[in-house]
Amino acid sequence: MILVINTSGNGVDLLLNDKYLYFDAEKQAIALPTAVTDFLKQNNAKMSDLTAIGVIVGPGSFTGIRMGIAYAKGLGIGLNIPVVPVNIFELYLYENPDAFVAIDSGRGDFFVASPKHDPCIMNIDEVETEQMKCPATVGHKPFNLQNALHIVKNKIDSGKLEPAIPMYLRPSYVEK
Repeated sequence: MILVINTSGNGVDLLLNDKYLYFDAEKQAIALPTAVTDFLKQNNAKMSDLTAIGVIVGPGSFTGIRMGIAYAKGLGIGLNIPVVPVNIFELYLYENPDAFVAIDSGRGDFFVASPKHDPCIMNIDEVETEQMKCPATVGHKPFNLQNALHIVKNKIDSGKLEPAIPMYLRPSYVEK
């Protein structure tokens, strides 16, 4: 069984095969461990049933991403299973491989990626110009977390596992 953890936004998303849970969490770090244990129990699963953990590595909330990755790595080490990074661009591009992904950063610009653009930040003028080079634009609607299961399986099957590290497209407030 593969568990997918997403703490890149305000809440927490958990996915276990076809079972999904979302909840708002003011303090993700406190809520996540209990939520995972309860979610597994509700789905008649145990930690020892997990074969891999997928974790969303960004872009998104600086602290949320770090916390989710740390928790996933702790579980992975304890269970001796792989922790597989998945970025949000991969989730969108899984269903729309030729699309231009533009995600509102909430700071007046956009997190962007496409087959023609490595992940970066663009202002609205750049987005309006660059999105025309792709047949579709996505990112304005929620991504399908279910795609993470396929992405995790593909990465495991390919044998090309990378470490789960945060995908930061801009420096933190402290680094500015």
